[in-house]
Amino acid sequence: MAKKDFGFSRRALLKAFAATAVASAPTYSQAAGFLRGGGDIRRIRMYSGRTGERLDMVYWIDGDYIKDAVKEVNHFMRDWRTDQIKSIDLRTIDIMAASHNLLDVSEPYMLLSGYRSPQTNSMLRSRSRGVAKNSLHMQGQAADLRLASRSVSQMAQAAQACKAGGVGRYHGSNFVHMDCGVVRSWRG
Repeated sequence: MAKKDFGFSRRALLKAFAATAVASAPTYSQAAGFLRGGGDIRRIRMYSGRTGERLDMVYWIDGDYIKDAVKEVNHFMRDWRTDQIKSIDLRTIDIMAASHNLLDVSEPYMLLSGYRSPQTNSMLRSRSRGVAKNSLHMQGQAADLRLASRSVSQMAQAAQACKAGGVGRYHGSNFVHMDCGVVRSWRG
């Protein structure tokens, strides 16, 4: 997959990844592997309570997205209700990964919602005022995530530190919404 330039959000994400470089630097025991060309990587770790699936994937190495890895992320983040798959915006994946790095956890995200088909979004909207009519989930540009070891506030602070998209705090439902849309924040 070709490298894409995402302007201001790419720069903010690179700063977030750079800020975590010390925490993710190789230990002496890992140094040999790192020096063999492991290079700069981005990794995403998630599981789905709905499907039972797990994902632990390096999706970017040394400035390039790995096509097959991104394809697996797209499949994992599909609308599980309809089994429809949409390409997830790479900026959203980067925001999720950078936030996870800033939180310094090994626990994978629990994915509550990635891509949503228009049918699923409409059904959810009929049940809750908190679901947007034109949700970025339908564009493959948003994810709702949870971590057992971190609070909603901690997760939201990490996502906001990326300065690269929208961050919603849903304390009552214990999740954080992250998207690659306009930089903004809200409480749900």
